[in-house]
Amino acid sequence: MRRTFGVCLMLLAACAFAAAQKKGGGGGRPPSGGHPPTAPGHPEVGGGHIPARGPAPATREAPRPKPSAPARKYDDQKGHPPAPHVHAKDDRWIGHNDGRHDLRYHLDHPWEHGHFPGAYGRSHVWRLGGGGPGRFWFGGFFFSVAVVDVAFCDGWLWDSDDIVLYDDPDDPGYYLAYNVRLGVYVHVLYLGT
Repeated sequence: MRRTFGVCLMLLAACAFAAAQKKGGGGGRPPSGGHPPTAPGHPEVGGGHIPARGPAPATREAPRPKPSAPARKYDDQKGHPPAPHVHAKDDRWIGHNDGRHDLRYHLDHPWEHGHFPGAYGRSHVWRLGGGGPGRFWFGGFFFSVAVVDVAFCDGWLWDSDDIVLYDDPDDPGYYLAYNVRLGVYVHVLYLGT
């Protein structure tokens, strides 16, 4: 009788663990029908919108800014965030496809820790599990925000925000982490599992 009770208890614990994983305990999950509240002051940016695809590659070559070049301005419309963001209306990636390749994102050893083995793109929403810009995680995978983008993730909730990863077509070694709640994105490096 004790053995049967112990086996039942272990099965119950395993089922509870599996159910917790399905409810978004850090793993990838499809986008839900509900939308989180819109970011204050930015109704056309964020608010639960998920872009259909990542940015297109840069279409023209322009002079590359030097590492000491002044920062770009991203608040393209009144009330938009002063950070790289995506317009919910037309999925336009502000600050990425302007033809300027930025040397600050150059890596001598792209994919140093390998390619991200998980799913990315619109169909996979990940819940941040903790950390901060220097090292954060979700679903057992670790990332870091590019040093030049750290200021753009100031309002992120590192233990609960939903993000979507997109491939970066212009900066080898980087992915773009799009914050669903805020509508902003940053360059991130995959650090491994």
